[in-house]
Amino acid sequence: MQQHHQDFWNFRGSFKIAKVVDIGTQMSLVRRANGRFLVLDSYDIDDADRTSLLGLTEGGRLVDAIINVHPFHTIHCTALAKLLPDARLIGTARHRDEVGELQWEPGVIEDPATQAEFAEDLEFSVPDGLDFVPDDESVHSASVLVRHKPSKIVHVDDTIMVLAPPSLIEALLPEPRMRFHPALGKALKKEAGAADAYANWARRIAAEWADTPLVCAAHSAARDLPPGGWSEEILEALDKVEKVLDKHRAEHG
Repeated sequence: MQQHHQDFWNFRGSFKIAKVVDIGTQMSLVRRANGRFLVLDSYDIDDADRTSLLGLTEGGRLVDAIINVHPFHTIHCTALAKLLPDARLIGTARHRDEVGELQWEPGVIEDPATQAEFAEDLEFSVPDGLDFVPDDESVHSASVLVRHKPSKIVHVDDTIMVLAPPSLIEALLPEPRMRFHPALGKALKKEAGAADAYANWARRIAAEWADTPLVCAAHSAARDLPPGGWSEEILEALDKVEKVLDKHRAEHG
């Protein structure tokens, strides 16, 4: 567990593909204006992090809700729900379908009405122009981005990635940069205007969340940003996918 602000903590965990390649995962803990807590995403944390989490939250009694924001991140939901049984369990529609044995709240987090319940503490953004749950379940480009208002820190899974070099060669390479998910082309809706909708969304969050000091990204890293770094890197990431967007425009209008 790493504390990045007096009201924001991030947990980095292990997630292995085929039990070999560790691409990592995350969850975050935020303190609300009322002094209680919200958990962003689910992870089966180790003993040390479990002790820290329960210590901060009076054994979990101060956690109001677990909010799962990526439709394909479902593996650890059961473990965290068992650890925090009194917390409201909120996810996407796919969470309710895939882990139906849990007691999910009726509202889903991709719905603005559900997001509005947490508006005092959190801002949300869902990328425009994407299939939130594509038919190809290997495509994980869409998720609900979350920004914690007091700290201005962004928590994001997959939609935005932080490309960090391996530690052995870190000193030889440029600093990590934010990039959009590599399967973006497959995630765009197959309809006219989807590429422009996505580009406009990216420009919008670049401007509206311009003062973001840090981004916590799943499968990669938490990255401190210089002043203006959020806007600069989001627009740079958009430029990097312009060929993908142009291809979609040519095929779908």
